[in-house]
Amino acid sequence: MKKITIVLFALLITSCVQKQYLKSVLVKVDARGVENVKSIGIKGDFTNPRWKTEIPMTDDDNDGIFEATLSQETAVYNVEFKFVKNGEIYELIGKPNRVLQFEYKPETIVYSAKFNDMESIVIERE
Repeated sequence: MKKITIVLFALLITSCVQKQYLKSVLVKVDARGVENVKSIGIKGDFTNPRWKTEIPMTDDDNDGIFEATLSQETAVYNVEFKFVKNGEIYELIGKPNRVLQFEYKPETIVYSAKFNDMESIVIERE
């Protein structure tokens, strides 16, 4: 019993809970030139369940640039995601996921990209 108590005590002392900070991310994706777009969304490791739930994006001004604002208090270092066309067609087939890294503080970020293009990413931090 003494060994179990010592191990449990050691785990409690060495484990720490990281402080969570508010991350607010405006995600913009340029879908101009992409054929047959009915909708654009985001799936990733931050949805529940992971990679199953789609976060819808909107194009209120019909300019072909879809947007969504994501806000959450979290202590995660980064998130991985991809844009999805019409609820089922993932971009970047056979290529790595998009990755957005966070700093350990509250952040407001604008993430801009072009659908199916990893070279066009612009990240602005306020």
